[in-house]
Amino acid sequence: MRTSPVWNPQQYGKYADQRGRPFADLLSRVRADSPITVVDLGCGPGNLTVTLLDRWPGASVHGVDSSAEMIAAATEFEGERLTFEVADLREWIKVTPAESVDVIVSNATLQWLPDQLDLLPGLVERLRPGGWLAIQIPGNHDAPSHEILRELATTAPYAEFAAANAVRTNLPEPSDYLDVLTSAGCEVDAWETTYSHVLQGDNAVLEWVKGTGARPVLQSLPDELRVEFEREYGERLARAYPRRAFGTVLPFRRIFAVAHKSANGEEK
Repeated sequence: MRTSPVWNPQQYGKYADQRGRPFADLLSRVRADSPITVVDLGCGPGNLTVTLLDRWPGASVHGVDSSAEMIAAATEFEGERLTFEVADLREWIKVTPAESVDVIVSNATLQWLPDQLDLLPGLVERLRPGGWLAIQIPGNHDAPSHEILRELATTAPYAEFAAANAVRTNLPEPSDYLDVLTSAGCEVDAWETTYSHVLQGDNAVLEWVKGTGARPVLQSLPDELRVEFEREYGERLARAYPRRAFGTVLPFRRIFAVAHKSANGEEK
C-alpha cells in the first residue's frame, strides 16, 4: 500500500525558480478579470500561492494542502487576504458549496491521485458560472529519473519496503483533460511543454527528485537502507544526467489544462 509522504518544505524549495516557472505559464492562460475568491489546491509551502495576491489585487486567496509540514511553512505568508488550511482536496470538494469560487488552481498536485479525472467535474461545480480551473501536472513518468527509481525500488533489498510506493500511476494526457472538462461544461485549453531545466550543484537531479517524485520511496525505507538506496540511486542518476560545465540538464515534460466554465452554467 502506498504511503502518504511527509513533505519537507526546505528540500522541496530547492530549485524554486525552476519549479515556479510552470505555475507562471499556467496562470498566464487564466483570463479571470476580477475574481473574488481564488483557491490554490495543493499549495505546498505557499511561495507561489502568495503571488496570486498581486495577480488579483481584489481577491481573497485560500491555500489548501494535505501536508501539515507544508502548511506550517506557508503560514508565514498569511495575511488579511491570504489564508491556508490542512485538508485533502477530495474532502475540500465535498464540503465547499457549489458555485462559491471564481478561480481554482491546482499546480503539480493531481498526479498523486489516481482518480483525478473523476474529481474534475466536482471541481467545476465549485466554480461560479464564468469561473476558471487551472491544472498542471508533471508528465515525466517515463523519464530516466522515474524509470531508475522504479527499477531500484523493486529489487532486493529495497523491494520489501519500497516496491508498493514505486508503482507507476497512469497520468492523463492533454486530450483526457480536454474530453472530461469539455463534458463538464467548459471551454478548455490543454497543452504540454517540455522544459530543459539547468540545475546547479552536485548530483542536482537527485536533489530535485528527493523533494518530489522520489519522496514516497525514500520515506518507506528504514534509515540504514535509505542511505544505501540514495547512494545507488544517485550514482545511476549521475550517469543518466551527466553534469556539464554550465550545470545539469533536466528535461521535464509537464501537462496543462485551463478550463473556463460556461457563464450560464450549461454544458457546451
